[in-house]
Amino acid sequence: MTGPVVRFAPSPTGFLHIGNARPALLNWLFRLRHHGRFILRLDDTDGLRSTDEYAQALVEDLTWLGILPDAFFRQSERFALYDAAVKRLVGEGRLYPCYETAEELERRRKLQLARGLPPTYDRAALKLTGAERTALEAEGRRPHWRFLLDHKTVEWDDLGRGDCRVDCASLSDPILRREDGTYLYTLPSVVDDIDMGITHVIRGEDHITNTAVQIQLFEALDGRLPVFGHHNLLTTASGEGLSKRLGHLSLRHLRKAGMEPLAVASLAVLVGSSEAVRPVGSLEELAQIIDIGQLSHAPARFDENELAHLNTRLLLELPFEAVRERLASLQIGGGEDFWLAVRGNILRLSDALGWWEVISKPLVPPIEDAAVTGAGARHLPPGPWTKDTWSPFAWQMWTEAITAETGAKGRALFHPLRLALTGRERGPELANLLPLIGHDRARARLEGEEA
Repeated sequence: MTGPVVRFAPSPTGFLHIGNARPALLNWLFRLRHHGRFILRLDDTDGLRSTDEYAQALVEDLTWLGILPDAFFRQSERFALYDAAVKRLVGEGRLYPCYETAEELERRRKLQLARGLPPTYDRAALKLTGAERTALEAEGRRPHWRFLLDHKTVEWDDLGRGDCRVDCASLSDPILRREDGTYLYTLPSVVDDIDMGITHVIRGEDHITNTAVQIQLFEALDGRLPVFGHHNLLTTASGEGLSKRLGHLSLRHLRKAGMEPLAVASLAVLVGSSEAVRPVGSLEELAQIIDIGQLSHAPARFDENELAHLNTRLLLELPFEAVRERLASLQIGGGEDFWLAVRGNILRLSDALGWWEVISKPLVPPIEDAAVTGAGARHLPPGPWTKDTWSPFAWQMWTEAITAETGAKGRALFHPLRLALTGRERGPELANLLPLIGHDRARARLEGEEA
């Protein structure tokens, strides 16, 4: 038995934001959990707004998240399939030409509203005679094409929403093809879902009404219906909707800010679910945690402050092997001892570079209390040092010796030592940093010398 086939079908008309990433992640996690396939399908039929730059950025952003599609398609290369579907629907009387201009449709909509009627299309084009259509085309009008909906209630069992139903009598016949022959989203989506054998369509709740229309289109084209699952939408921390145009919370921005992809993924799918937001070690682990049926029906707020906190928690749990290559790319040495020493004191991985410079580069030490730091230098254990040199017992012996000589305790003891050794007010445990700083450099700094 083969696993499920899911798809993510964004339009390359802007940079992906976290709201776009949520359905991408939920589909990818579903694929991981059920051992299926994930198809990336670019909805790039709008040649004016879709660009190669955005298409490339989209692939880069998904790769950064850890989403590696099993197959990739561009809808702009599949028009022959859509044209064949149009021919069939026209022949069966399910697709009909309409000649109203946008201005005429808007006037008609306002008139219906003024009369207290729903602003749905009145199917006036169906009443046109052949001669009337010929006359309109002679005026230079080119038709757009609408799908003739059956006025019935469409029902389905939704993965995220349970029993769903939409009365299609309350909807306008949707436009599937524009005057210039290009396609809107609906028809290419259904044709491709049929052709690619998509078994599960997981997407935002803003598609629920569109799902009823697509189900009728699946039936008209004799396609196998996929299982639908609709999830709640993400908003900003203040409750605003997300927008590509406005650049809200783009993955590009989050990556530049140093956020870990696993932190972004965890918050994007766990916020607004029955599961607590927490760091995870891999997308495979996250796939076993989250289920679309666990998501709230209310919008979920994506808070950058919460993300920063989650990022810190994630870094604290990352083993050295998970960051070895990235640290090397930043020219950070020190190996596992360094990483274990500093990972609890960084907000983003790149912050580790600052601590490596503290350890490896010359520092002019701020001397707050020369008596304390001088005593610290005199009572240092002999070098060379290893991490065993600075066992809890050795650390206690050193600090007690300084206190015995100077009388300094608590902050009066530790703050001058930290400033002299690192140049910073706070940071990792000094006992963990000292083996990395080394005996000679530590002694020099405690004596007030640049080292």
